[in-house]
Amino acid sequence: MPVSQLVHEDKLDYTPTARSVSLARRRAARLVAEWGQAEAAGDAALIVSELATNALLHGSLRGRLFRVRLVMGPSLLRIEVSDPRGERVPRRRRGVASTSGHGLVLVGGLADRWGIEPRTVGKTVWAEVELGVRASTVRRSCGPARSGG
Repeated sequence: MPVSQLVHEDKLDYTPTARSVSLARRRAARLVAEWGQAEAAGDAALIVSELATNALLHGSLRGRLFRVRLVMGPSLLRIEVSDPRGERVPRRRRGVASTSGHGLVLVGGLADRWGIEPRTVGKTVWAEVELGVRASTVRRSCGPARSGG
């Protein structure tokens, strides 16, 4: 999102613990509501929760933090979760009957787009939600978009 379109931004680093996931989820919901998009706060909280859980379970390294970044423009909310494990890229691996491994399917259902960006160290998994475009005009894909970098 170009800086000229930036309305709000927040980023915070978290220790890789289960408590951090709930803290990040609550912070995202509060901030999105405070930024005037209360109707998107629940979806934002759930997306943050799923991406932060993945960072905790699959992207954490001892002594390394993960980062949650929220960026809101006039019509778009971008949620990013960065972790230090660039070699652990999200993939759909489990069968439909599995009781776990469906977090990114959920993210794909809530977000208009999501994808993965490599970093010098680690990766960023991101999701974008178009503000003001809700369930009546849903046209979402559950697969990731790939970004080069």
